[in-house]
Amino acid sequence: SEAADLLGLMHYMEGMRLITVLELVAPTPDENVTVTDTEFNNVPVWLYLPRRAPGGLRRAMVYFHGGGWCLGDARMKSSDHISRRISNELNAVVVSVNYRLAPQHHFPVQFEDAYSVTKFFLQSQVLSQHGVDPARVCVAGDSAGGNLAAAVAQQLLEDPEVKTKLKAQILLYPALQALDLDLPSYRDNANKPLLSRSLMVRFWSEYFTSDPALREAMASNRHVPAESGHLFQFVNWSRLLPAEMRRGHAYRAPARGTARLAGHHRGFLDPRASPLLAPEARLSRLPPAFILTCEHDVLRDDGVMYARRLRDAGVPVAHHHAKDAFHGAMMFVSWPLELAVGQRLFSTYLGWLKENL
Repeated sequence: SEAADLLGLMHYMEGMRLITVLELVAPTPDENVTVTDTEFNNVPVWLYLPRRAPGGLRRAMVYFHGGGWCLGDARMKSSDHISRRISNELNAVVVSVNYRLAPQHHFPVQFEDAYSVTKFFLQSQVLSQHGVDPARVCVAGDSAGGNLAAAVAQQLLEDPEVKTKLKAQILLYPALQALDLDLPSYRDNANKPLLSRSLMVRFWSEYFTSDPALREAMASNRHVPAESGHLFQFVNWSRLLPAEMRRGHAYRAPARGTARLAGHHRGFLDPRASPLLAPEARLSRLPPAFILTCEHDVLRDDGVMYARRLRDAGVPVAHHHAKDAFHGAMMFVSWPLELAVGQRLFSTYLGWLKENL
């Protein structure tokens, strides 16, 4: 991907996306679940419906895949496998969203697609059509999808047209802030699979623009203008991380960037892109959360800080921290890429859903 980008043959992310093409599968029904390739509010989705009798109204999940807002697909084998299992084992309706991707589309397009589908699905007539209990609907996502799930949950609070309240939000190793890219987890895991610091910086910058100036500023942690410095209180890891995660690290307030750069690409200052920037008054109104973080992950501290801020705001939080896991570990649950750690994390996730959704 880097070579093709340097030679001008294709954009870096388009090269990376070729990997996901090899993983695409057809929407094939099985003995437990039907799968329909359709659209909600003109956004492509895969709709999973259990075949067995409902025995009453069903639970439901709106799911957003990961991939740094640039990669990934609801049609990938790993995403399809997990959606099928959740639909079958929870007897739940699952809406897996294929939002548009960068570099063709930048923020807020990905968020708007995710929000549009969720708002459409939460309409009483749509829930009724699919036999869904309006009191048992959640949003969920992994990585960049966890970012979208958190942002959607927040935005729903501000929308007077939405009457249905979410039962829960599920955030799996989520990316939640683009202000400080020098957290202890970014330092500790800068070169670990499957998500290096340089790749995460590239994902963040591409989410907002293909202008390399923003990527360079983010790489040196010099992208937030002085007039937005007050926002660092929401991501101050010296206060929000537990002692064991701060150990061996000295807090350095990020250097201030130029107002010109932020003026052109202000998305990273928007809570719809960085949900950790939401004030406590908004956080306090959110539904209960399940947050999964992994020790060997640059995004570890985002999830840990959000769990702390949600608890401080009075929101019930189940925070599961896997000390032996890496970013994306839960996607490794089917042959030939099956790992014991992936199966364990998925079982923990599924168990929480069974009890709390």
